Amino acid sequence: MADIKSFVKFFKNPLSVIGALIISALVMAAIFAPVLATHPPNEIVMADKLAQPSPAHYFGTDEMGRDIYSRIVYGSRISLQVGMQVVGIAISIGVFTGAVSGYYGGWIDEIIMRITDMFLAFPSMILAMAIAAALGPSLSNAVIASSITWWPWYTRMVRSQILALREAEFVEAARASGNTMFGVIIKYILPNCLSPLIVQATMDVGFAIQLTAGLSFIGLGAQPPTADWGSMLSTGRKYMLTHWWYVTFPGLFIFLVVLGFNLLGDGLRDHLDPKLKNTA
Repeated sequence: MADIKSFVKFFKNPLSVIGALIISALVMAAIFAPVLATHPPNEIVMADKLAQPSPAHYFGTDEMGRDIYSRIVYGSRISLQVGMQVVGIAISIGVFTGAVSGYYGGWIDEIIMRITDMFLAFPSMILAMAIAAALGPSLSNAVIASSITWWPWYTRMVRSQILALREAEFVEAARASGNTMFGVIIKYILPNCLSPLIVQATMDVGFAIQLTAGLSFIGLGAQPPTADWGSMLSTGRKYMLTHWWYVTFPGLFIFLVVLGFNLLGDGLRDHLDPKLKNTA
């Protein structure tokens, strides 16, 4: 009953509902892209190049006559996959390093924290550009570059949580029972860190999509003819003054997806943060 009440309370927030609907639409578009798309995403029809939005082409066409609506629908697959991969890799690295740093402390903590400070000293976009340029332009390298810029935030988050919990009585009891360091962390400490991790990861998926789209925009991410929103914006900027639809729709969908993940993350934070619950 408590879970049902909690579920209902979450969806009483209209902004949370809007965020959940946007993300649900993105997931559905990614799953059912072949059904929702009206044309093959890379089909070239030069006779239809730069056609305005119409019943035949909902969002118009690009300079090669490709249907922009279909390319955006297929691009949702890439965006969702990229966002999940970046956050997944960042969490994997960040949780491990943060757990070791917070649990052991001492010189191990000092080394890990100074390494994270080195990464955090650079703006994420600049660092991602440098790494992607060094690895070579491709979508997979853009994912790696974005992940490398993101993990220090999770390291700091997990470290702070473990520092607050490692002296707790239930952790002391777990250690006294003969559990190994990783056993204590995995079984007793990390479950208490899940709420902030879930909230931060939800928000970061949207920002990861934005970052990789930015890398694609400058030619360091997805390469033609991949139906990627960032690369569509990059090509469409040449035509934006005369053919508004080319850049409007890819840019609008990037905006909506980032907004959706942020609204959903805010709703989850309000729902999962016990401090906010107590002050409500």
